[in-house]
Amino acid sequence: MEFVTVSGDRRRLPWQSFPQVAAQIGGPVRSFSSYRGQKNFPGWYWSATLGRRIGFESWVERDHLVALDFDPTVSDVVSQPFTLLWDAGTRRRRRHTPDFLVRLDHGRTLVLDSRPSERIKDRDREAFAATARACGDVGWEYAVWDRLDPVLAANHRWLGGYRHPRCFDEPTARDLLQVFACPQPLLDGAEAAGDPLGTLPVLYHLMWRRWLLADLALVLSHRTVVRVSPHVADVADLASARSVPLSEQGW
Repeated sequence: MEFVTVSGDRRRLPWQSFPQVAAQIGGPVRSFSSYRGQKNFPGWYWSATLGRRIGFESWVERDHLVALDFDPTVSDVVSQPFTLLWDAGTRRRRRHTPDFLVRLDHGRTLVLDSRPSERIKDRDREAFAATARACGDVGWEYAVWDRLDPVLAANHRWLGGYRHPRCFDEPTARDLLQVFACPQPLLDGAEAAGDPLGTLPVLYHLMWRRWLLADLALVLSHRTVVRVSPHVADVADLASARSVPLSEQGW
């Protein structure tokens, strides 16, 4: 396998040795191409979890990055993290570069490919199967993600627009948490906490951080019922506290 170190050097080593040095990954193993007439849409996503940009090569990958950023169990994401090489019984060795390497809580590692199901061909299935076997050999998880549900993805993108810490204001957050201690429609609560021009950005930021909860499988609107997470800590610690884990949300 091949990867690029923090210092920018390209290294090649046996796959079994990679988990011991995976922390040395410095960035994508290949560049993100951009050219006239390109059918996919590469770009950069600023991660609130990491405080830095992560590259993507399609809108599908972008939506997956937003979902990973929204997930409080995720601690790190690297795009195009390594290239796996294997003998496929042909003259040339096969190569596959997964889309993301994701570090999760409790020391888990997920290798992820983003691919709409209708675009997966036989050659892709072979590459995914080889990657799944390789990950299993070193105790890592592997998954191929299809397009996200469009409603969920749209809700993630909307809340993601308020992910930056500049959207947080402690006095307003305190008022919102008090208001939504009694579940109620989103706009009603925003108005009860003050001028919606000031309260809505903080409200969406708290939803991004999962201090305020709603059913994001439904279209987010002014009528969406919002409530406080049952596991919210003291509001005084809100500015520095991490998001509420998925397992503790109570939905």
